[in-house]
Formats: sequence, C-alpha cells, structure tokens
Amino acid sequence: MGQIFKYVAVILGAFLLGAGFSNAATQPPAVGGVLPDFSLAVPKNVDHQRYLGIADKASFTIPEIKADVVIIQIFSMY
Repeated sequence: MGQIFKYVAVILGAFLLGAGFSNAATQPPAVGGVLPDFSLAVPKNVDHQRYLGIADKASFTIPEIKADVVIIQIFSMY
C-alpha cells in the first residue's frame, strides 16, 4: 500500500509541475506593459518591514510599498 502511495504522489507531483510550466509566459513582457498582480512575503526583519512601509502584514503587493519609485530586477534562471 505504501509503495502505491509513493507512485501516486510522484505522478501527481509531476503532473502539477508540468501544469505550472505550461501556464508560464513564453514571451517576455511587452515594452511599456503592465506588471501582473502578485503577492510577496513580508520580510522577517522588522527594520526591512518599516523601510518598505508594510509592517503588520502577512504578504504585500508592489503598489503597497511606500516609495516614489520601485525598481524590480527579474532574473531568468532557466
């Protein structure tokens, strides 16, 4: 029974991983395009939370950062 469970877990994991890659964007964002909505985890360091102006939250979005300009650098790892 335990062996079957392991195989089902591996197959399900592979399916979910493949589904995530199939939904990934295949083209870079258009010049002047809009950044999609997404949430980020709040830093554990209280000083970093205060710097960003996002204290007392579980997650935050880019527009919630208290700044005139936010620079986002995206790394393509794969």
